[in-house]
Order: sequence, then structure tokens, then C-alpha cells
Amino acid sequence: MTTPAAQTAIIGAGVMGETLLSGLVRSGRRVDRLLVGEKRPERARELEERYGVAVVGNREAAERADTVAVVVKPQDMGELLDEIAPALRPGKLVVSLAAGITTSFIESHVPEGVAVVRVMPNTPALVDEGMAGVSPGSHCSDAQLAEAEALMRSVGRVVRIPERQQDAVTAISGSGPAYIFFVVESMIEAGVHLGLPRATATDLVIQTLVGSGKMLQETGTHPTVLREQVTSPGGTTASALRELEVHKVRAAFLAAMEAARNRSRELAEGS
Repeated sequence: MTTPAAQTAIIGAGVMGETLLSGLVRSGRRVDRLLVGEKRPERARELEERYGVAVVGNREAAERADTVAVVVKPQDMGELLDEIAPALRPGKLVVSLAAGITTSFIESHVPEGVAVVRVMPNTPALVDEGMAGVSPGSHCSDAQLAEAEALMRSVGRVVRIPERQQDAVTAISGSGPAYIFFVVESMIEAGVHLGLPRATATDLVIQTLVGSGKMLQETGTHPTVLREQVTSPGGTTASALRELEVHKVRAAFLAAMEAARNRSRELAEGS
């Protein structure tokens, strides 16, 4: 009895690769229709025991799967594509989660007719609250793009965008969690400076962040309106916001995100 071709293979079993695997399993994908490409024997055994999924070599995973999700570092993409290209054929789908790697770069390393989708995920996918921007390559059908979107919906939300916007998405949501964590870290340190125990400051800041995010998501109210609702004339919040404006926090965020966008472009050019 022959083994049926796996529907989906995940090549690259790091944090994001395992996150995607875990999300697919929780969302109801059959483990006998999933494969993982992983060269390290200890890591392979760990994934097999944890998820009950078959772990094979990269080339075998690409050969047996219809959809191949590639979750490796940008600098490793070229070498990996050269390794798996002989196992790919027209009609297969390659979904790339590597920052800055263009669909044209991937298409130049795989056989003609292989469909490619570029994805920019982010780390909240670890708790099924990810945000992914997806862009199709030149040979991607609507059905294949929908399959890539279904993969990413297993760990969060998805938005379909033109590839020219991917660098901006990288700067906003791809790198975005780091900005949020930086702000949270700064607020906690401020709380300690103002005399609060660190644990108390941490609880206050995290719940304030969670609650504020939920207000934005559930009310649909513009953030300016929500900010104004908290800001009484001449009050404490107004005093704090004035300091943020004096220190040009808005301009700093813009500069930071422009820097992230520019770095994403550099990665693409380097590829």
C-alpha cells in the first residue's frame, strides 16, 4: 500500500515553523496529511513525538507535498531552494515566510509553473493572534492563494496585498510586536521609577494594553476618538501626551518604521 502524497509540508522547524504546524493541527488538519522537513535528528524526534507528524528530509518533503511552506531565514533561502527545486513540479505551491524574499527570486530558483506566495507573518501567531500579509506570484491561481491564506488563518488573521506593499507590512505588523513590547517595557520601568513594585507595574501595563487593544478591535472606534475620551482638558493624560509630543514620539515611530521598510528592501535586493 503506497503512502498518499501529503497535502502540506513545512520546511524549517524553528519557532515560526512549529507555530504554523501547531496551528494547523489544532485547526483540524490531519497529521497524516502533514509533513515536516527537518535535518536535525533530535529535533525530528521531538516533533514526531509532540505532534505525531512524519518528519523527513527537505527534498522528500517537497517531493511528497502539494503545498510547501518554507519557513527559513532569508539568508538560507537560496540554498534551500536549490536543494528542493528538483523535487518541485508545475502546479505545486511554495509559500514563503522569509522576510524580504521576493516571489520573483523564488520563481527564478524553481521550475517554471510552480506557484509562489509570499507571506509576512508576525510572532503573535504563537498565541493564534497573528497578522499575515500575503501576496501571490506570477503563476499563482486563486485556489492556491486561498490555500496559502488558509494556512495562515490557522494562527491568526490574513490580509491580501500587492507585493509592492510587503516592505511596509514588514515594517508595521512584521516588526510591530517589537515596538509594542518596547513601549510596554518602557511603561513598566516608568512604573517602577514612580514607586510601584515591578510585578504590580507589569500587571497594570499588560492589562491596560490588552484592554485597549480589545476596545480598538471590538468598538471599531477610531483611535483618535478613544484617545480623546481618556484625555480631559488640563488633566493628567493631557500632561503626559504633551510630553510625548515634545519628545516627538510620533516622528520617532515614523522614522523607525521607515528604517524597517528600508531594511526589508535591502534584504530583497540582496536576495
